[in-house]
Amino acid sequence: MTWLVILGTVTTLIGLAGLFVCIRRAAALRREKDQDKVKRQLQGLVALNMGSVGVAGMGLALVIVGLLL
Repeated sequence: MTWLVILGTVTTLIGLAGLFVCIRRAAALRREKDQDKVKRQLQGLVALNMGSVGVAGMGLALVIVGLLL
């Protein structure tokens, strides 16, 4: 089940990359003056953040299943 561990690791890294993208975009938004624009972009970031956490969680689950099998 080595392939399952490798697939889980890659999936987890993709999720973590998405989280780093969220962090960088949120840090850039802190400098923005237009509050309406910030609010709209933060709503999009919430969706990206939740998706990234979900992908990373599924990747970790794949790693655990691969290790148990």
